[in-house]
Amino acid sequence: MQKGKKNLFAVLAFVIFLYGCGENVAEKNKTADNTEKETAYMTITAEEAKELMDSTADYVLLDVREEDEFATGHIEGAILIPYESIEERAEEELPDKQQTILVYCRSGRRSAIAAESLAALGYEDVRDFGGIIDWPYEVIR
Repeated sequence: MQKGKKNLFAVLAFVIFLYGCGENVAEKNKTADNTEKETAYMTITAEEAKELMDSTADYVLLDVREEDEFATGHIEGAILIPYESIEERAEEELPDKQQTILVYCRSGRRSAIAAESLAALGYEDVRDFGGIIDWPYEVIR
């Protein structure tokens, strides 16, 4: 019986490991007709974001900091939409709601807010990788 418990523990640990690589953040929002709709985005690491950027061209890299922060250094290929402007500008500047959107800011607080806003607007593949302060790769200055 003890051996069976160890095997079960090993299987559970493996499953938790597989699903623990990216955190899916979900929130229930009320729609216009007062029904609940779940919106979600995924939290990933800078390394996972870089791997995705290196392996595909079908993504948008979104910096949600302020213009002066962007000017001091940003990740190559990023477009700037400050997080306070997401709801007003997203539809026009990010027309494909199925396209992968990789979101970052300085430390991760604003990127989480922006990712949540994008998901609430109906964007289906939003991935928040936190702050540029944790980005171990090249930055355009």
